[in-house]
Amino acid sequence: MDTRVRFAPSPTGYVHIGSLRTALYDYLYAKGKQGKYILRIEDTDRSRFVEGALENLIKSLEWAGVKHDEGIFIENGEVIQKGEYGPYIQSERLDLYKEHIDILIEKGLAYRCFCSKERLDKVREEQKRKGQTPMYDKHCRGLSQEEIDRNINEGKDYVIRLKIPEDESIEFKDLIRGNISIDSKEIDDQVLIKSDGFPTYHFAVVVDDHLMKISHIIRGEEWLTSTPKQVILYNYFGWEVPEFVHLPTVLNKDKKKLSKRQGDVSVSDFKDKGYLPEALVNYLALVGWSPKGNNEIFSMEELIEEFSFENVSKTGGVFDVEKLNWVNSQYIKNYDNDKLYELVKPFVLKADLLDKEEYEARKNWLINIIDLVKEKINYLEEIIPHVEMFMGTEVKADEEVKETLKQEGVKELLEAFIKELQNINDVDDEFTKTIFKKLQKETGSKGKNLYMPLRGAVTGHLHGPDMGKTFILLGKVNLIDRLNYTLDKYTK
Repeated sequence: MDTRVRFAPSPTGYVHIGSLRTALYDYLYAKGKQGKYILRIEDTDRSRFVEGALENLIKSLEWAGVKHDEGIFIENGEVIQKGEYGPYIQSERLDLYKEHIDILIEKGLAYRCFCSKERLDKVREEQKRKGQTPMYDKHCRGLSQEEIDRNINEGKDYVIRLKIPEDESIEFKDLIRGNISIDSKEIDDQVLIKSDGFPTYHFAVVVDDHLMKISHIIRGEEWLTSTPKQVILYNYFGWEVPEFVHLPTVLNKDKKKLSKRQGDVSVSDFKDKGYLPEALVNYLALVGWSPKGNNEIFSMEELIEEFSFENVSKTGGVFDVEKLNWVNSQYIKNYDNDKLYELVKPFVLKADLLDKEEYEARKNWLINIIDLVKEKINYLEEIIPHVEMFMGTEVKADEEVKETLKQEGVKELLEAFIKELQNINDVDDEFTKTIFKKLQKETGSKGKNLYMPLRGAVTGHLHGPDMGKTFILLGKVNLIDRLNYTLDKYTK
């Protein structure tokens, strides 16, 4: 059987990091097996539909490089569908669900339930009071055809429920958790069709997965308890049951489910801060999956080659932003400077450090800054203060820098530096190789008493990138202006 997997989200808002990991594992497994990865949209719960969420979903997946072979796409601003097993949007498949629910009713494997919400609530409360697990009490399971027809003729609303077999062991295999067996007594007579005529997830997903020839169902572990109901449906229809893979939950550092209350959790959050898609995907693959060796940096091709569910943990994977920052910083360090120049552009423009024309006119200068500071940043947004440091003549010093600049001998050191600058045409490599020894010899300052005041005087910081390269980027005129500013404001 050909390997066919699907990612089937609901368009209910932003794309959660956990959802991206599920899509990524779908993609890696399919590509590793030379199979197909399908994007299907589950939108039958109309109350949760969010305008624009579908477009955001597709763009986020494309940005991350998790590209599907079949299903829903956006081309020229239009949502389109590609593939021979469509439609790939559930709300466009209602006729298929009706056709299949009729089969179950005719076989006596599903039944209409006319119970009101009030009655159901009362039953659940009574079960809770007795310490029982709240379940439907099968009140309508034995209705005669005459009673059913009368209720329908009277216009009573109804749902259609699955008739769970009695005293059976429902068994299925999970590629992470192994063989699983559930007693049918523990399974509720699940609603398959709601009173509005739309299918529930549990019914639609089985029909869709079978008709789309899905071989492996890869999803979060929260759906594990729903699987027995779906296995029953496969058996009722006489269909082959696919392989199941229930992924561990993505957790925060406190080992709790990753939530927006604790910070960034959507793909857009990380994209907007300037995380590189290759780095985010690389790190997400490791949240719950352990490669065979000690390597932590993988290209997408390497992930496809090595990924398997055998090495996916049964317990939740911790999403550690600090570790993500480390992975992302490794990518930034090794990224092409011209590409980084393009990627950094929106952040610099948004911060109003330069306008578009200035940004393009100062390309070489900006690339030199990027090359100098890229080892200092975890994500692209962090480059802003580094670029800002090279702009203008005003030196913004914090209290620590101010204290350093007031130390004995600093005024004389800065004045000596200005004198040396005035005797050259411009700052170059030769100047930066000799200037520190000259200043040490002339003023007697050395070590941190030499370097810290000089850096603080021209950048407002005591620590930073290579000082010689910093001086070259600032240039003679800017250095003199900043030194004079510092002398006037901080050394008196």
